Amino acid sequence: MLERVEEHRLLLLGKTLIPIRKSPHAQHLTEGFPYQAATSLDGVCTLIADMNTPVTRGLEPMLAKLTPSIPAGEGWLYEPKWDGFRTIVFFDGTELYLQSRDLKPLGRYFPELEVGLPKALPGPMVLDGEIVIMGPKGLDFDSLQMRIHPAKSRVRKLAAETPAVFVAFDLLAVGDTDLRQEPFSERRRRLEEALSSAPSPVFLTPSTNDPAVAQDWFDRFEGAGFDGVVAKRLDQRYQPGVRAMAKIKHLRTVDCVVGGFRWNRGEEGRLVGSLLLGLYDSEGILHLVGHTASFKADEKRALVPLLKDYIDQSGPEGFGQGRTPGAPSRWSQGKDQDWVRLRPDLVCEVTFDYLQGQRFRHASTFQRWRTDKPPHACTFDQLEAPVPAELMQVFEK
Repeated sequence: MLERVEEHRLLLLGKTLIPIRKSPHAQHLTEGFPYQAATSLDGVCTLIADMNTPVTRGLEPMLAKLTPSIPAGEGWLYEPKWDGFRTIVFFDGTELYLQSRDLKPLGRYFPELEVGLPKALPGPMVLDGEIVIMGPKGLDFDSLQMRIHPAKSRVRKLAAETPAVFVAFDLLAVGDTDLRQEPFSERRRRLEEALSSAPSPVFLTPSTNDPAVAQDWFDRFEGAGFDGVVAKRLDQRYQPGVRAMAKIKHLRTVDCVVGGFRWNRGEEGRLVGSLLLGLYDSEGILHLVGHTASFKADEKRALVPLLKDYIDQSGPEGFGQGRTPGAPSRWSQGKDQDWVRLRPDLVCEVTFDYLQGQRFRHASTFQRWRTDKPPHACTFDQLEAPVPAELMQVFEK
């Protein structure tokens, strides 16, 4: 079948998917054709062939509620919490569709999965899981984020250099059977059965019903880029969009050098907005790793005289040689990057949740000043940890 709508440059060629840049007419033009329109993460509208699966696209994933500790007792199954892109995989035996957590198509960013998953999956099915990239030091979220790029040539280059895989943790449908109303114990059994001999790039997440093993995973896996542990009720049906699972996330501690600060916007000279934090590399160069702004108004006011004596806008030490505040990046465009440089003499302890490459993904939380710790002892070595053998075994096929 070949149809062309010239006025909108919309081409349908068999089941080939043709992107249409931000076309408001794409959904209307697909009426009467076996296609749907979907907009990807960077605003490209793509035509997607209809699929023959008992669970249809647009299904929201089941979510997890933040829980302070690992729940104990009967009826729980525990899994590592992967730090990747949550994805539902729809495969009808011919067509494959990768759907993001916010219901957008992901396939254009992971061409290696669009090729590899149809070959690896044993038959038609709908899977819930995470797209991840495993590097020598654990999960590499930075490499995942680099895939969200508008240039197809760039995406294909990255796919060849750092290929992604899919880690499955739930089975929502197999063949013509919708499993969402089945208890998780049955879905997990059938998932293990379906993927027992499936080759890369699909893998099965580890699981345990022992809370002591889950706690051990929680303690040892954090240095490898894992988020924590997810706990699921074995008698639970799949509940789209509902926070029906429990997630227990890591909260790590690190000592950082305070290499600068930013004023509270509109309160320059009166209130400090945030402290800029750094760590030293093996060459003794200070790199920005993040910031902390977890202060009350009176605490922000008290920081002004404290930091005044450390202001040093032109000294030879501190930020300036390594990654530095205010440096342009894909994340800082359009943001106010003004900051005040400090002598690197102050050390504070902060907590953070995720480490993305060599920086905190989110703002950290101030805990206390460390007047007992020399600044040059604040190094990246604090964050290093070996990749647990159990996790490497997941990818050994």
